[in-house]
Amino acid sequence: MKPQKIAAQSTTRRDTPKVKLYISNLKLISMNLTWKEFERVEMRVGTVVTARDYPEAQNPAYRLTIDFGAQIGILKSSAQITARYSLADLEGKQVIAVVNFPKKQIGKMMSECLILGSVGAENDIVLLSPDFKVKNGLRIG
Repeated sequence: MKPQKIAAQSTTRRDTPKVKLYISNLKLISMNLTWKEFERVEMRVGTVVTARDYPEAQNPAYRLTIDFGAQIGILKSSAQITARYSLADLEGKQVIAVVNFPKKQIGKMMSECLILGSVGAENDIVLLSPDFKVKNGLRIG
């Protein structure tokens, strides 16, 4: 069965480019951001300080504390990365996370950042991390 495409356009402001959404089988294929919108996303490097099992989560997950340096501090997050990573793999590992999303309740904890990773088949997540050790809190751009 060939996927059906639906297109929508928006031209709300003169300085905002047209936004085109292409939906195929109810899944978003692409959406353009403005450069100004992208610059608002605070992606930072942090080091995992502690990693613990998180049995209260709906899906298998770890509860992580991550040090983002003096300016941002230590933030908590929950990550569904148990298929590929052990607790020992994570402590001391540098990761990339979005640190300026609103806090989100995940089970009994409040997640304070979103750890980034590539999402493969069957939710197989590979964390994004720098190739070399860098200072905590550095901005990704």
